[in-house]
Amino acid sequence: MIRRLFYLSLGALITLWVMRRLQALHPNHVARRTADGAAGMLRQVRDFTSEALGEAAERESELRARFGLDDAG
Repeated sequence: MIRRLFYLSLGALITLWVMRRLQALHPNHVARRTADGAAGMLRQVRDFTSEALGEAAERESELRARFGLDDAG
């Protein structure tokens, strides 16, 4: 009796796990995860670009000050 109850509960657990995995593969879920991932990657690229441009501008101003190029217009 205990063995039957164990296998019944094990089967129910496996069924729930498989159903959740199948629902995660639903096209709406996949599309949403892909869109969220793309938005996150775009945000990282924007952050990197703004940091790189800021550091480049800072370095340019340092070099202009060092070589006296500020008033060469």
